[in-house]
Amino acid sequence: MSKLTSKGRDELPAKDFAGPGRSYPVEDKAHAANAKARAAQAVKAGRMSKSEETKIDAKANKELHKK
Repeated sequence: MSKLTSKGRDELPAKDFAGPGRSYPVEDKAHAANAKARAAQAVKAGRMSKSEETKIDAKANKELHKK
């Protein structure tokens, strides 16, 4: 996964985030896969609803399936 600095994260457009409040950056395939994994963990721990995970997964899948 590429290193995402605070400055780099701040410069990303809102469309490059899958979660609310600019959470779960999905600017590349590695970050998209990580977003899916972290969302699944949050659901399992009870910190996130399944519907929110579904939204994050959908956005991440768009990045993962780009050619």
